[in-house]
Order: sequence, then C-alpha cells, then structure tokens
Amino acid sequence: MRFASTVALTAVLALAGCGGDEDAPGGRGGAPSQDKVHEAIVKADGDLLANVGAGGVSVEDFTSAAIRTAPADGKSLNDGERRDIIEQLVTEEALWQEAAKKGLYRDPKVRKIMVNLLLRQEIYSNVNASDFSQEEMQKYYDAHREEFIVPEKIQVKRIFLRVSDKRTLEAAMTQAADIRRQIVAEPNRFKELAAEFSEDPYKRRGGDLGYIDRDGKPGIDPDVVAKAFTLEVQDVSEPFEAGGGVNIVAVANKRARVERTFAQMKGTALRKLKNEKYKNLTDEYVAGIRKDYPVNIDEATLAAVDVEAAKARRPDPRGTEGGAIDPNSGAIDIETPGRTPDLDPEDD
Repeated sequence: MRFASTVALTAVLALAGCGGDEDAPGGRGGAPSQDKVHEAIVKADGDLLANVGAGGVSVEDFTSAAIRTAPADGKSLNDGERRDIIEQLVTEEALWQEAAKKGLYRDPKVRKIMVNLLLRQEIYSNVNASDFSQEEMQKYYDAHREEFIVPEKIQVKRIFLRVSDKRTLEAAMTQAADIRRQIVAEPNRFKELAAEFSEDPYKRRGGDLGYIDRDGKPGIDPDVVAKAFTLEVQDVSEPFEAGGGVNIVAVANKRARVERTFAQMKGTALRKLKNEKYKNLTDEYVAGIRKDYPVNIDEATLAAVDVEAAKARRPDPRGTEGGAIDPNSGAIDIETPGRTPDLDPEDD
C-alpha cells in the first residue's frame, strides 16, 4: 500500500516537518501548503496498473497483495480473484488519497510511524551484527559486568489494609493481626484472604507482588520491600505500618544472585552494543536533519499557550471530561529496534 511507501513518507517528512517554503507566509520558515504535501504523497511511482486520481496502483502493489492471497483452487488466481484484489487496492488508494487530502498525516500516531520508518530505512537497516567483533563484545561485557548480574530476588506476597477516616490505624492493626493468625494456622489460605481483604491492585493476584530485588518495585513502599528481605521463605511478618496502611508480607520463594558468563550473555552484549550505535547514529542523523530545517520559535506565543485550558476541553480517554491526559500523547517517541531483553525473563 502507498501508506507504507518510503518515497511518500520521505516526501511528507520533508514537506510537513520544520522546513520552510519560500512562497509560504513568513518566508522560508513558513509551513508548506497542504496541497503541496498532498501532491508529494499521492504521486504514483513504478509501473502503473491502475490510475486512481492523482496517484495509482502499481504492478508491485498488485503483486505484493496477490502473493498473500490464497487461490480458491489452491493453484493460481482466477480472473475473479484478480479483479477482487485490484478493486480492493483501488479502494485503499482512493481512501489513502482522501486521508492525505484531509491532512491526516499530521495525526500524532501517523507521524510517529512515519518518523520511525524513516529511521529504520536510514539508520537501523545499516547496523549489522557483523559490525561488532568478538573482542568488542568481550570488552563491553568486561566494562559493564554489573549489568549482567541478576540480583538476589524474593517473591513477595502482601495483604494491605488501608488506614483512612473509616478505619483507624488501631482498627487496621487489630484486623491484620486476626488475618495473620488465620494465615499462620493455614498458610495455603494466604491467596484467599488477600483476595478478600487486601486493598491494593495486587488483591486480584492473591496478593502476589512478584519477584522483587532490594531496589524495590514501582508502586511498592520501600519499607515493605525492606521488611520482606528480613524474612525467610514461608515466613509471615507481623502487621506493620507502611505506605498509608497496615501490611502483612510473606516470602514465597527466593532466587540467589547470579552472575552470567560472557558465553551466556554474548547475545545480550551484542544487542546492547547495537542499541548504543543506534542511539549515536540517530543523534547524528537528527542533528543533520535539524540543520536543513530552519526553525523560528515565537517565544511570546509559546509562553502564552494555555495548556490547562486545552486540557480541560479535551475529553478524558476514559470517557469523562477533565481526566488525566497522557503528557506524551502528542509527542513522537523514537523507537529503538531490538530492545535488550531483561536478564531474568520470569520477572513481572
């Protein structure tokens, strides 16, 4: 489909980015007209099989779609099947051109896809495993040995009783002590009691917080983690106050600290090296692109933009007005291919 055409994407980025148009209002720093961007996007390339408006469907477009279509007779596409494919491609082309005409390439999600496709073409596809020698990987491993160590971890279970105007600390302590007595008498009931009494998001998991190292876990009070690390496997803590309520924690399992060898971590070292190279090349590429697109920011207008008023007018993603808005919803997040996996894949 033309939507994924690299030629079209590059043209849009060149026209719809920060770059200027000599004829646009405000001189070189002005925005290009939408008609010019539309013309650049929909211009057909390759051998055309069908003309559609200002663009068309190429032989390559048809071939790509056809090889993904299973013939009814299991052998080859008949005339009717070929007709169905070309009609579908013509419809998609017409819709694509209409979307371009309406300027939908400026949608944040579309912009993000386009930017990342551009970087994949210009940078990521040019970085290969063969670029890195065995010696480089070994050197990286030796210099970052701590990154390849899986720290000691414990599987923590918790029951949390919130202290509020409706429940005093003393009342929560009394209730927690009763719950603990039931757990000590019948350890297998921890999950059941957590599901019934706990007041945090983990109650749906029977109070299981997953495996945690000494650095803790987002959303879990550090005092809870510290207390858990004083326990042995199968121990159940006395009720204690932390995080706005009363906690009972138990340790279901422990994992010892593990230091992985270079042979075990060679693949991860390679991915980390590639990610470093991706970042460096991306920084250089972006810096070069920015030089080609003069920027003139209206500081007074920037300072005067009423973000809070705009936020209040924007519908809550959950369907109500005035809710929390993702601060990055309009930003382009440049992705990095080949995310380095966690060293401990069993973690939550």
